[in-house]
Amino acid sequence: MSTAPAFTTRFDVERSTQLSRVSAVIACLGLAVLISLPWWGETGTMRLIAEMAYFLALAQLWNLLAGYAGLVSVGQQVYVGIGGYVLFATSDWYGVHPLLAILISGVAAAVISLPMALIVFRLRGAYFAVGTWVVAEIFNLFVAQVPQLGGGSGYSLTPEIVRSVAADRAGREMLMYWMALAISIAVIAFVYMLLRSRHGLALTAIRDSEAASESLGVDTYRTKLMIYVVTALCTGLLGGFIFLQKLRISPEAAFSINDWTVVVIFMVVIGGIGTMEGPIIGLLIYFAMREMLADYGSWYLILLGIVAVAVMLTAREGIWGLIGKRFDLHLFPVRRRLIQRPDSDGKPG
Repeated sequence: MSTAPAFTTRFDVERSTQLSRVSAVIACLGLAVLISLPWWGETGTMRLIAEMAYFLALAQLWNLLAGYAGLVSVGQQVYVGIGGYVLFATSDWYGVHPLLAILISGVAAAVISLPMALIVFRLRGAYFAVGTWVVAEIFNLFVAQVPQLGGGSGYSLTPEIVRSVAADRAGREMLMYWMALAISIAVIAFVYMLLRSRHGLALTAIRDSEAASESLGVDTYRTKLMIYVVTALCTGLLGGFIFLQKLRISPEAAFSINDWTVVVIFMVVIGGIGTMEGPIIGLLIYFAMREMLADYGSWYLILLGIVAVAVMLTAREGIWGLIGKRFDLHLFPVRRRLIQRPDSDGKPG
């Protein structure tokens, strides 16, 4: 007498999707092309892609801070400025090699962010946003009063320091380009791995409901503080790199809210806050509009504002948030999924 096979159910954890695997292969091929660009591309193209690379890193960091930790800061330019000035000071005053000074810039920004967090974390909502901006302006005014840092007019790296980076201009351009790619990839990989870790689960819980996450045992204050400090470290490192590339720094340029915060917020908001794909979409839209509308003067900024308002009114989750949710697309899957698979006789199928 035959008996029907006993069917059981097995659950597998899906850590990636077919789309994410395909996109990873395409991204690797694209990265290989970008790495080879100095041997066949123009200097102007290299500078543009390097700029896009560090803006993408800044956007991913602000998205981590605001989109996942709920810390909507409009003062992240303070860490760009701190990173830039620390690099200039350590290179000029103490003779530290500029590439090592970039790492010191990140550490200095992280150290300074701790007492700043103790102040701004007392604020909530819009008060937190305004508080971070006020702190950044205080640093701006303070640095402008320090003559050793060039005062309000700023100062430039000496020719000796510039030559220590590379012997000639062509070599320096290549090195800065490759460093921009490396830093951007490192920041994206770090944010992605962080979101897939247990800290990422805590951030997701905090974003969904801070009160509910606390009831489940999530230390919201410690998690937010960790994200704030880590973001400051990476932003300070980027600030050091940016102004090493520019070779000159001033308070107005280093602590510019328009250059280092408003533009970044624009990218994240129109692309899709709270998603890793969103800043990439926002970056491409911003640079495409900038290149097409650069000859129109102030109309360029007006059109950027119109686009931002239109996206926020029609797609509050951003362009990628709308597309990804509708078609269930995940290029960077940060959540794990349980896939139900039927088995026969308890054996894997």
